[in-house]
Parts: sequence; structure tokens; C-alpha cells
Amino acid sequence: MYLLARGMEKAVSRKQLRRDRKENRKETMKDGRKEMAEPRCCLSVSKMTYTVSERIGPWWDLPSYRKRWTRQILNDVSFHVDSGEIMGILGNSGSGKTTLLHAISGRIRNSGTLMGEVFINGRKLAREEYQDCFSYVLQSDNLLSYLTVEETLTYTAQLALRRHSSQAIQNKVSAVMAELSLTHVARSVIGGRVFPGISGGERRRVSIASQLLQDPRVILLDEPTTGLDSMTANQIVVLLAELARRNRVVIVTIHQPRSEIFTVFSRIAVMSRGELVFCGQPNEMVDFFSQCGYECPEYCNPFDIYVDFTSVDTRSSDREAATFTRMHEITCSYRASAIFNRMLARMQESLNVQNKAAIPFKSKESPGGVAKLAVLFRRTMRNLSRDRMGVLMRLSQNLIYGLFVAFFVMRLDDDVAKGAVQDRIGIIYQCVGASPYTGMLNAVALFPALRAIGDQESQDGLYSKWQMFLAYIFHILPFSVLSVFIFTSFLYWTVGMHPETWRFLCFTAVVMVPHITGELLTVVLLGVVQDPNMVNTGVALLNIAGILVGSGFLRSTAQMPIVFQWLSYLTFQKYSCELLVVTEFHGLRFACNHSSHLPEQCLITQGDQIVDEGYPGALSRYTLDFALLYSFLPALLLLGIITFKIRDRLVLH
Repeated sequence: MYLLARGMEKAVSRKQLRRDRKENRKETMKDGRKEMAEPRCCLSVSKMTYTVSERIGPWWDLPSYRKRWTRQILNDVSFHVDSGEIMGILGNSGSGKTTLLHAISGRIRNSGTLMGEVFINGRKLAREEYQDCFSYVLQSDNLLSYLTVEETLTYTAQLALRRHSSQAIQNKVSAVMAELSLTHVARSVIGGRVFPGISGGERRRVSIASQLLQDPRVILLDEPTTGLDSMTANQIVVLLAELARRNRVVIVTIHQPRSEIFTVFSRIAVMSRGELVFCGQPNEMVDFFSQCGYECPEYCNPFDIYVDFTSVDTRSSDREAATFTRMHEITCSYRASAIFNRMLARMQESLNVQNKAAIPFKSKESPGGVAKLAVLFRRTMRNLSRDRMGVLMRLSQNLIYGLFVAFFVMRLDDDVAKGAVQDRIGIIYQCVGASPYTGMLNAVALFPALRAIGDQESQDGLYSKWQMFLAYIFHILPFSVLSVFIFTSFLYWTVGMHPETWRFLCFTAVVMVPHITGELLTVVLLGVVQDPNMVNTGVALLNIAGILVGSGFLRSTAQMPIVFQWLSYLTFQKYSCELLVVTEFHGLRFACNHSSHLPEQCLITQGDQIVDEGYPGALSRYTLDFALLYSFLPALLLLGIITFKIRDRLVLH
């Protein structure tokens, strides 16, 4: 088995590794000298325990919903790892592997009771220091699809190391790409579901490279081989082992590894029901389980066999009791073994060192808030602007809707008897009512992917979530302005609305606010509501309610109850409709064909009659309505910043 593992290591991408190392020889040598100069690092986790309190029944069953039961996720987990070692954590689903990494990295916030201590070089870490000390690679790769590998790493480096010169950042990116054998795909796009890009193994290496840019001494990886074929998964594990040998601590949770990499790990831990059933070297693992009476059959994968021995079978109460007893017996044997005592001795030795080495925090030379915002804006703009179909749809969706309206109306008439007033009111209604929906569709389609990346990178300490929110909003403004201008330029002149340039510009300026507000409101709600479908429904209902209360089309504002009159002032539809009605009807004169209609149908001869009857005093409020309408945009921006600050506290892991 050892020979197989060694042969596997030699076979993994040796040619490519040599090529990358030659291209970046100078950078690699500098990094190597730096790593050799750094003192060794050790990680100790002592008595880590985590419990959560959960509701028993569904929310509609109040008696049972009020009751809580306490569930223990981690139970007295302790281990010690030194620099140069890679530790693999095995266990079945629900054993607590991911929760252990979350606890070590400081990603558990106010969702339960966390107890235990973490030491680096024998120094106890404060809870708020966890994030600054550990780099954490999540199970899923949250990467921007339209950026290249080099661009992805460069933007990450600018967010983390902007105080460095541009050349220093480029050298750092080149060195990291060489270290992870990514130089040959540096100018390849990441790719996604719609179009191909780099392979799954290369995507995973890009995620690891993003963390290495901050020079972490301790790297945590949650299921880095998930979704990869067996060969690629083995290559990733061998690569991580090489990273560990360069004076780092690497801890990996792994699911169903092949037996060939059994000896690649320096230490192997097995978890079950939140307890550490075993933690030791690979050769110690085989001897330990054999002494417990659970030998690994010949030609079987020891990983699979030992995980099966320690798992609890919940298919029936009898099997659960029997397998839990077996797991508990193995755990007790481990805690009474010499392996466990040696681990405690190593931990105590690191704590008792007189001149302890300093805690190796990640690089904190990040730029200021404005500089981070500029980097995020450039990254968002470059990524989304490369989506040709997405850009085309953003610019044309309002125009496509305008084609339907223009085809239905054809050409406005000045004859009251032929619907001159009704047709104009209908166009205004459609412009105010439909524009928010197109903005909402943009946000629902584009922002959730950026939100996932923002959640991850903000937890890594690169920036705050509200900065990602602002970068996205600033990015949509030019697209929104151009999209609405194309829409109004076509619709306004095609159907024959009031033929004055200043009225057209006012019409465009008014229609732009509902469109931007629809997208902005959707993004604000996505800050606190995880499900985009719920946000979609919520924005649609809010838009309908605003039309009913604020537009004055269904019922005159003066005839509504006083409560709805006050509520109408909180809707942008009130100001939009008033402005558009004044813009179109003020000074407009109508004709009437008496030969075919009764005189009573020709009572309306001037557009100002429509303004005075439906919106008394609107002409005198024209400038004020514009100011109030555009005040919704900064108000929603401020609300968005608040919601994303709240999201920082609400996101539980």
C-alpha cells in the first residue's frame, strides 16, 4: 500500500509541476527562503464542545413548538497538529466534521453554545482572532464565471494586499499559481453551467490559491474532493500534502478517499456523533483498530472499513443501540491508549514552552474602504459585462416590452371620443407598473451568485457585505440608464406622445426611477431573505400595492380613506404618476368629432382638466415631486447598507 501511494505521488502532474516551477523559479525560491526563515507552527484544539437548542415541533403546533431539546454536535474534541503535517478527518454524514472546522475557524456565531480552546504555538486564541489566523476553503467553489484564473486571483490579492505595489501583487499571484500548478490555465475563464471553462480540479485549486494569497500558516478545507473523479481527488490530496510540507498545517475533511493515499496523511482522525473516535498516524490507526478486534480485511480500503466500524446505524432502534455501544467502546479505548496520551503530552509541551513563538496571523495589509469598493466595482463590471447574452437582455428587455405596448396602441389620437385620454393614461400606467418588474428580474438572475461570493469573502475578512452591495448597485446604474433611454426613445416618439424634447427628457427621467427602484428593492430584500423566489413574490406584491394606493388610477387619492392617503406618500408610484400625467397632459388640447358622437362625450378639451381633476395642485408640486421621487434611491441605498450589515449577524453556519 505504501508503494502504491508513493507511485501515485510521483505520477501526479510531474511534467506540469516542473514547467510551472521553471516559469516562476525566482518567486518560488524567494518564497522558499521566507518559509524556511519562519518558525514552525503548531495547532492545538482542547475540549471543543458545541451544543444547539432546537424546536421540537412545527411552527403551527404551538404547544410542541414552544418546547426545545438540546442536541450536542461536538463533544470534547481535542487534537494537536504540527507544521508540515496534513490531517485528514473522516466520518459519515452528520458526524460533526464540518462543524468542527466551523468552530476552529470562528464561523459559528450565536447559533448555540460553543466551548473549548484553540492554541497556536501554545498561545490561546481569542474568539475574534480565529478568522484572522485560519484560511478556510469551503466545500463549494464560489467563483465568478466570466473571469480568468489570473484575474480571479489578482482581484483577490488587491482586496487583501492592495498596499503592495502592482508588481508585487502580480509576483505574488504568479508564485501562487506556480505553487498550485495553475500557470497553464492562467488566461482561461473559470466557466460555469452555461459555458465550459476550467476543470473541476482546477476550480478547486483556484479556491485554494485564493486563500494562499494571504500567507496562512493554517489551512482548513471542507471536503475538497467532493464532486471530483478519483484521479483528480487524489491529485488534490497529494497537492495539499506538498503544501503542508512547506511549513504549514493543513486540516482536511474528506469523504471516501482511495486507499492509495492512506500514507499521504500525516495524521488521520475519525469522527462519529461529534466525538473524536481516533486521531493518530496511519500506521497507528491500523494497529489500534486491530487491537480493538476490528481488523481491516485484505484488499479492502481501510478508510471505508474504519468509518463503518465507528458509524451509528439509525435504521432501527436495536441497530442504533448496538452500533452506538460499539462506537463508544472504541472511543473509550482510544482515550485510554498511549496514542491519546502522547497527543496530550505534545499539546502540554507546546503550552509549557517558555519563549513561545508569535501567533502567525494572515496578512492584514488590506486597503481602505474606498479602495476595496473600487476593486469590487471593477471586478463586478468586468465579470458581468462579458456575459454578452446577459448584457443584451438587460438593454433590450424594456425595449421588447415597449414593442408590445406600441403594437397594441399603434398611434395616439387627439380625438377624445377615440380614446385620446384613456390611451395616454394606459401608457403611463404601464410605464410605472412594468418598469420595476424588469429591474426585479435582473436582480433575481444576477445577484444571488454575487451574494454567495460576498458571504464567503466577507467571512474571510476581505471586505464587508455592504461593500459588495454598493459595488453591484453602482454597476447597474449605466445599464439601467441606457436601457430606459432606449425604451422611452422608442415608445415616446413611436406612439406620438407630446412632441417636445424637454417633456421627453422628463418622461425618461421619471420612468428611470421605478426601474432602478425595482432592482434596488430586490437586492435590499435579498440581503435578509435567502430564497430569491420569496423576494420575487414580495417585490411583486409591494409593486401592486404601490400602484393601488399611490397611482390614483384605480381610485382618486381624495376619495381613499385617510390611512391610505398617508400611505400613498410612502410609494414612489404616487410621484411617478403625478409627474408623468403633468408632463403629458399639461398644455395639451384635444379635438372631438361631433358628427359621430354626442356632445356630452366632448366635455374634455384640454389636458389640464385631467391634471386638475385627478391630481389637484400637481402642477405646482412638479419640482417637489421630482425631488421626492429621486429621494427613494438614496433611501434604499441606506436601507440596503443596513440590511447587509444585519446579514453579517444573521448568516449562521
